[in-house]
Amino acid sequence: MVKVGVVGLGAWGWNVARSFAELRDCELVSCCDTDPKRVANAMKTWPTVKAKADIDELLREDSVEAVVISAPAVTHYELAHKVLSADRDVFIEKPFTLNVRDAETLAEMAERKNRVLMVGHLLEYHPVVRRLKKMIQDGELGEIYYIYTQRVNLGRIRGDENALWSFAPHDISQILYMLDMQPIDVSVRGQSFIQNGIEDVVFLSLYFENRIMAHIHLSWLDPHKVRKTTIVGERKMVVFDDTEATEKLRIYNNHAEVPQIRSYGDSIQVRFGDILIPRVETTEPLKIECQHFIDCVKNRTTPLSDARDGLRVIRILEAAQCSMEQDGVPVRIQGANSDKQHSSVISDRRWHALRV
Repeated sequence: MVKVGVVGLGAWGWNVARSFAELRDCELVSCCDTDPKRVANAMKTWPTVKAKADIDELLREDSVEAVVISAPAVTHYELAHKVLSADRDVFIEKPFTLNVRDAETLAEMAERKNRVLMVGHLLEYHPVVRRLKKMIQDGELGEIYYIYTQRVNLGRIRGDENALWSFAPHDISQILYMLDMQPIDVSVRGQSFIQNGIEDVVFLSLYFENRIMAHIHLSWLDPHKVRKTTIVGERKMVVFDDTEATEKLRIYNNHAEVPQIRSYGDSIQVRFGDILIPRVETTEPLKIECQHFIDCVKNRTTPLSDARDGLRVIRILEAAQCSMEQDGVPVRIQGANSDKQHSSVISDRRWHALRV
């Protein structure tokens, strides 16, 4: 049994704690939160769980082998640094950190101490996303042309992070996982309608070396709840709709057919085929993700969404924030050295805007 402590019991943090508590080879032994009511509810729900005043007290508990951080994003770096300094394994909800510099520090620290560090990129563990990745790898869709995702809702409006940092880690990590490649640059436009300096609506575009494009629409000001991914390929097109209860994946045998040798009068033919709705396992992605972390802790293996995976996403988010602050100017996804040069500047600008 891997003994786990949880830091942060908000709406999502509660789901994460529940998932770990329900695993057979995991024991939820302690928790802490800034809200005493949440801690009291946790003790009622899981009577064996010990309440701790803060993470320092939680880490003094010798029985805690791994710590799950589901606190606000602005606290992730400080909390994870404390956990790694205490030689414990750590699971960090997205976003990993709020700048490249901090992500690099944690990644290097985890490697140096030989600790498991996993980032909560949930969609990498979704059965449908895994199916899509295999379809792309096997060439079933043909050459990939473009991908677009929608993550919109009239939901909880955050005051500590914008829609880009709150929502985009899901879609960016999903796209990188499926394509298994890094983008060249990113272009972003966003707007703050409700709170000054905190973008409620964001349109993000990624560009890859082989002409693949990816577009992400993010908003917490929308009349519809949409969680959809569309992939357009040379041979087939697919749609993943995560709001559907059972029929989450549809495969369209549609494509445009270009004659190999074109002469005068030849035209491109559009082919319409069958729509396939395959059966995909319905295991809860969060349960799969949590179990993967426990397996990595037990077996001392590297997680799928490890610190380096988290760092790749933060590099894109930081460049995206920079582009958005310049009204959509394309920003190249730089290497580690370049990221270090502007990470603190972007971070300072963003948090200054939040304070205003």
